[in-house]
Amino acid sequence: MNRRKAPLLLALALLLAGSALLVFKVRPGNDSAPESDPARAQAAATPGAQALAARNRAAPTAGAPEGTEGLEPPTGDLVSYLRSRYGSRIREPHSQMRMLEQLMRHFQKLNPTGWEAELLAVLKQAFPELYDELVQRLRQRLDYESWVKEHHAELKDKPEAERRAAMWEERNRLFGKEVAEKIWVAELRNTAVTDALKSIDTLPNATVSDRMAQYKQSLEKTYGDKSPAYVQAHQQELMNRFLDLGSVQKDLMAMAPEQRAQNLRTIRQEMGLDKEALERWDELDRVRDARWELGSQYMSEREALAQQYAGPELEARLTELRARYFSDEAQSIAEEEQSGFYRFTRPRQWGRN
Repeated sequence: MNRRKAPLLLALALLLAGSALLVFKVRPGNDSAPESDPARAQAAATPGAQALAARNRAAPTAGAPEGTEGLEPPTGDLVSYLRSRYGSRIREPHSQMRMLEQLMRHFQKLNPTGWEAELLAVLKQAFPELYDELVQRLRQRLDYESWVKEHHAELKDKPEAERRAAMWEERNRLFGKEVAEKIWVAELRNTAVTDALKSIDTLPNATVSDRMAQYKQSLEKTYGDKSPAYVQAHQQELMNRFLDLGSVQKDLMAMAPEQRAQNLRTIRQEMGLDKEALERWDELDRVRDARWELGSQYMSEREALAQQYAGPELEARLTELRARYFSDEAQSIAEEEQSGFYRFTRPRQWGRN
């Protein structure tokens, strides 16, 4: 075995073995906390997962308010269920829309052609004093959905800013500006953070720490007194959005390994990760670094073979090379290369891959 490669292979094997023993912390309930789960973050960063997310983001939708996805279907006494779940906040437009979205899915599944009458009957029993207002809200929701469907192709072809402006113009027309902003408050906040990140990315002569300080200020301005709870619940997402900034990646790339590791740790600390989570991320960074170094050596040997051999002889030598470097992954890497994808020629995204 190549003497230069042997220590790296041993180090990588030890790091992978150690990372397999890491125990990721679980929040109360059934979901693993993403901010303390580097393995889930790594899976979400795969090319397939990112492509799927990009496709979902590209298609304009009716824009359901945050929190309406994934609600469990109502069971048992539906009127009691609605009063228990939504009664304390039923006068809030956002809560009204959450409830209507849930009921629409429920009744459309049970009765695709007659769902609306059944939904209205339940509303009248559950909240008779607000029945007229809820009926109006449902009509507004259906009119907005029809408008989005009718203009789907047109919206899809618009630049992002124009598409956003057109959708907000229609929301304001149908719901009224004040109500629309309450229903889509999460979207407004997300847009504010996105715009802040664009400004942060262009700050001249700013360090990674400077940009992080500006980022935290923008979150506090956008979410107010709810900022700490929001950051705690969205640590992974917020951390990734910051690390995806070109300026941050450029600065991390220019750093010495020790300085880069410290900056990554500081970024995660600023997002509220605890000591155990920080240590897990440190371990994952070491695994990734060893993996990329091994990949760099593999690509160098691969290029040398490609210059010396061709045809079946080259393929045979590449098969042996992949087996020496990657063992169980050799076949997967061979299939990737046959399709034209070379994973170790991708840009390194520090803290992300």
